[in-house]
Amino acid sequence: MSTYSDNGPDATPVTSDDAPVTRYLRLQVELVLEITDDTELTTAALEQIQGDDQLPDAERDRSREAVRRDESEALAYLVDPFDLVNGVPGVDLVQASWNSAHIEYDPDDEEWEFFDDEAEDEDEPVAGDEPGA
Repeated sequence: MSTYSDNGPDATPVTSDDAPVTRYLRLQVELVLEITDDTELTTAALEQIQGDDQLPDAERDRSREAVRRDESEALAYLVDPFDLVNGVPGVDLVQASWNSAHIEYDPDDEEWEFFDDEAEDEDEPVAGDEPGA
């Protein structure tokens, strides 16, 4: 079990032997986006690909092809999870993955309530929460 040393805003989690503990958090974000201008989206992705000096020519050609075929590829090329946490004090991005895909979306459909699995978990009793426990 870890506790926190009492250093105010610089509090550091410590174990019983006072060795610092590294903690990892998973940040789950789910977004539904509406494409309002597919040409603008595709053009922005193509410009980003063109300006990427680290991209080998063969990969650049494959990326351009994918972006021209599918807006979800264009979006995936433009969105970078690093941007979500860049500048957040006290964290380093260790691993990230993301994808985008076309979906059928109806905002009035209950299926689109985000994080349904968490809501279901809240309804389940926790050991020790039962009456008489």
